[in-house]
Amino acid sequence: MAKPKPQRRQLGKQRRQQEAEEIEFLQKWLEFGKPDSGSNPLSLPPLPRDSPVGKLNDDTFSRYCGCELFKQMPLSKKTKDGLRASNFTQMTDVQRASLPHSLSGRDLLGAAQTGSGKTLAFVIPVIEKLYKERWGPEDGVGCIIISPTRELASQIFGVLKAVGKHHGFSAGLLIGGRKGVDEEKERVNELNILICTPGRLLQHMDETPNFECSQLQILVLDEADRILDIGFKKEVNAIVSQLPKKRQTLLFSATQTKSVQDLARLSLRDPEYLNVHAEATTATPKHLLQTATVVPLHQKLDLLWSFIKSHLNSRILVFLTSCKQVKFVFEAFKKLRPGIPLKCLHGKMNQERRLGTYSQFSEKRIVLFSTDVSSRGLDFDKSVDWVVQMDCPSDVATYIHRVGRTARYTTGGKAVLFVEPSEVKMLEKLKEAKIPIIAKTINKEKLQPVSPLLASLLVKYPDMQQLARRAFITYLKAVCKEKDKEVFDVMKLGIDDFSASIGLPLTPKIRFLNQKITGKNSSKLSQTVEIDKSAAENLLENAKAESSESDEDESDNDLLGNDVPSEVKPAITEIESVVPATRVLKKKKLKINVHRPVGTRVVFDEEGNTLPPLATLADRTNESSAIDVDKVQERYQKMREVLKQEDKVDKVHARQLRKEKRLKQKMKLKRDRAEDEEEEGSESEEEATVGRPNKKSKLYFDSDSDMDTEEKKMVDINTNKISLAEQEDLALKLLGSMNS
Repeated sequence: MAKPKPQRRQLGKQRRQQEAEEIEFLQKWLEFGKPDSGSNPLSLPPLPRDSPVGKLNDDTFSRYCGCELFKQMPLSKKTKDGLRASNFTQMTDVQRASLPHSLSGRDLLGAAQTGSGKTLAFVIPVIEKLYKERWGPEDGVGCIIISPTRELASQIFGVLKAVGKHHGFSAGLLIGGRKGVDEEKERVNELNILICTPGRLLQHMDETPNFECSQLQILVLDEADRILDIGFKKEVNAIVSQLPKKRQTLLFSATQTKSVQDLARLSLRDPEYLNVHAEATTATPKHLLQTATVVPLHQKLDLLWSFIKSHLNSRILVFLTSCKQVKFVFEAFKKLRPGIPLKCLHGKMNQERRLGTYSQFSEKRIVLFSTDVSSRGLDFDKSVDWVVQMDCPSDVATYIHRVGRTARYTTGGKAVLFVEPSEVKMLEKLKEAKIPIIAKTINKEKLQPVSPLLASLLVKYPDMQQLARRAFITYLKAVCKEKDKEVFDVMKLGIDDFSASIGLPLTPKIRFLNQKITGKNSSKLSQTVEIDKSAAENLLENAKAESSESDEDESDNDLLGNDVPSEVKPAITEIESVVPATRVLKKKKLKINVHRPVGTRVVFDEEGNTLPPLATLADRTNESSAIDVDKVQERYQKMREVLKQEDKVDKVHARQLRKEKRLKQKMKLKRDRAEDEEEEGSESEEEATVGRPNKKSKLYFDSDSDMDTEEKKMVDINTNKISLAEQEDLALKLLGSMNS
């Protein structure tokens, strides 16, 4: 039964009074324990879990800098209830370091490892900021959260709904790839929190009438380095220029780049710089086991297929360079049926399919082939067992973000990197960046070649051949466009071998290369690959680390082999391919050997005796058996006469053929005209000629006939007054006179 209206008013008044008192209490608590500018709360000793929380006496509050539990923080009751319902109780390092500063209203530039909980580190300050400002639906947009990808924006939206479900704020997800832009334009001004990608937000700023952000309280840029890397710098600058300067700004990223620092100087006011894991011994999570193996380019698909077949009970995320590669590998492996569900995720998919694939990968044990669109910030509901990087990452930051999809928070994870022999320099750079990688060899006995299957697959499905061709070209283009030329050099790749390994019958033309590399790089698939000696030595010296994972699958050791010891250098400096060729490569042209013995022609006489080759033309009465020059000249003269006669006959025959051909063409034209005239049966012959321009009379000259001079005159023929049969007879007579 609904309560009476006066009673509802009284309850609403009491609720507002309680909120005002709570906000005043939180403000005093925050001001009392406000951290010093430039300090890192992680340096303080942690607060005991059973210590009193909140107000201790009239003028004293509990310390919240350095605490480890959310219940010890100066947060509203509604926020704490949402955190508790979402099973968030203990804070991570980035949350412990950033929340004391961000809750105090300071601008923040934070960097932390992937999977460290950066989303909650800015979602909580957003909710608390609007709550303390008593923000309501009529106040409009109070917060904007910008994300580089649609999937990450959707994930942030889900966390915001879970943590802030007890608050009354309205939030909207504005991302591209979806319909309903007109509906968004009608309701965007009524939303309090906007979670969006840069392009869609700028679209609303430019097109939506009365779009108002002048009262914005807080701006958040998640994965700021990624936003700038993928070409959103102009959009972000345009967005920031339209926002009020008096606001709080939070920038979070897994890596600090110069472009991020430039953006911080542009949009932040006296920010706090927090690099949570700057002093960490590793740049990646401690629970992440990372391995790498050097494998030729044409053998990568075989290793990937073998890896999937040996991990059918694992959730695997495979990273490739381009969308075309993802589509080809996904379609090819799906038809080959490895025994585990397969999915793909790339930027060319529509939004509904991308979100559907993201949710399916979070729920089931499947293999997901993806581009770097899923390498930033995505936190899958269930842990990812393996991250496989089939293609070498562009830089160290990309590697960190890729492997960050596993070993989230306190869970464990594994990652493996496939490195082409010419890309060994990347392993040195990863080790310099404090990334512990264990180098392993390939157990060739466990390797299952898939290249012959791909070749037959392309024959069976012609559409797959075009996919393979595009994947081949886009990969080489991506390698050419890479900035780090110490690692990426397309001239060192076995292009013909790579083309054969994906099943292509011929190597496609590569027009964007400045010089021909197919002939230079073509080699038999059975030859060994030489690696840069200095790079290999440095790699092997640093590969003594042993795996500490006791629960590692036996199949891992079987396929990837053992760790590479420093004293066994040939194990990685020479990698012999076991993949049979799917097609015969072009052979090198053989040079003519001038010293090669030449065969001689043997001629026999009637008695069976051998004679010199030209003995039949020689004067046999002459003992010297010299060649009779006169006889040879006579023979040549006879041959010339015969050829002249044959040439005359050939010319006459060719002339006759040309005449017959012309005659057939003329007759065909006349028949076509006659048929057209017969179809016009509604008109009489006289009416058909009325209004028709008089046809120009044809002139015929006959100079080859036996007619005398008087008979050799111009003949005027009006073809409109004679029948078709008469025209044919006349044409035959004229041709006959010309032939004579």
